[in-house]
Amino acid sequence: MRIAEIFRSKQGEGFWTGTDSLFIRVSGCPLHCGFCDTAYASWKIDRAEELSCDQILTRVLAEETEHVVITGGEPMVQTGIVELTHRLSELGRTITIETAGIAALPVKCDLMSISPKRSNSTPLGAPEEVIRRHETLRDQKQIVRRLIADYPYQLKFVVDHPDDLDDIDGYLTALGSVDSSRVCVMPMAVDTPSMAEKLVWIRPYCRARGFYYTSRMQLVWFGNRRGT
Repeated sequence: MRIAEIFRSKQGEGFWTGTDSLFIRVSGCPLHCGFCDTAYASWKIDRAEELSCDQILTRVLAEETEHVVITGGEPMVQTGIVELTHRLSELGRTITIETAGIAALPVKCDLMSISPKRSNSTPLGAPEEVIRRHETLRDQKQIVRRLIADYPYQLKFVVDHPDDLDDIDGYLTALGSVDSSRVCVMPMAVDTPSMAEKLVWIRPYCRARGFYYTSRMQLVWFGNRRGT
């Protein structure tokens, strides 16, 4: 598998916020989202290691953490993730996979953290072929339905403007059969002041619908930097 970095930190987003975790960040993602905060692991790849499953597990065992988060990039386009998750499960690890919901593989997973990419993710200003590929791939409701049927899940939406909230409502109506308590809404932010500004309109929206508001607590704890 192509790995951008492996590091220990605390989960900053979603249901398991604050959980001590080992993060395995894979390299490569076909979406190139405009708001991506890990371009270095997605398409502007500045370093990546080709590691076998055994090599990754050696690093996991050295850290002795129960929770392992496989993130990216896009983990679900790497076939090696199947063997990795099965072996992590055999070792008794609790596994989160963070995915855009554009592919499905027979992985082992305790929490499938699905972040469907909405219209605010379009990489405006990118080459036409990049935008076309993004728009073709980003909305895969049939795959998202399969993932939420097969795994414990959270649906995590990234929002930048109040207009994004109508987009979420429309998406969930089209998706159907979603437990509102499994829906997370997170501000698009790279600093704590902008997070606080968006909280003003995100929190009432979540409260009215029974959704879960999630901050990006890694910004509070560590700032906007890699390895966190």
